[in-house]
Amino acid sequence: MTSSRRSIDRAKDGSGARLEELARHYAEPLKRYFLRRVRNRSDVPDLVQEVLLRLSRTGNLSSIDKPENYLFTTAANALRDQARRDQARHRDAHVAFDLGKHDGTDFSPERIYVGREALAVLQEALRALPERTRDVFILRVFEEQKTSIVAESMRLSTRSVEMHYAKALAHVAAALREYRDE
Repeated sequence: MTSSRRSIDRAKDGSGARLEELARHYAEPLKRYFLRRVRNRSDVPDLVQEVLLRLSRTGNLSSIDKPENYLFTTAANALRDQARRDQARHRDAHVAFDLGKHDGTDFSPERIYVGREALAVLQEALRALPERTRDVFILRVFEEQKTSIVAESMRLSTRSVEMHYAKALAHVAAALREYRDE
């Protein structure tokens, strides 16, 4: 039987009205009960709602002799269930999200534009280098390869790789310095 069908049946037998009456009467006492027992005050409305939801799932509300006992026993069970969930999910180990620390990105459109311009200057400076010098620079800087590995793969001496790298580094640094000075 679907929950909407149960709701219709409950309305026919008066359980819906009884549920609303119990919710109105016990919502505040349940709230106070939970406020005394939880660390995080924001959990209280959810816990009250959980108790009332469990109450709505009972078959016949008129068969409950002592609704206060039933509700507060259900509230204690809801607290126990929440404590188990919190322990399983290591809730105490979670760090609250701080919007001040994680407030999007600090990349302004101007900063992005300047970065793209610098990248274009770098690309142009690399294109202006002789092919072998450019290859040494790319392998060392972008591929993060050691001098000995670059020397072996390009069949050059390590001293030659160091000289090509120094030449490329000086050329790129000069191009970027000139760009910044503009």
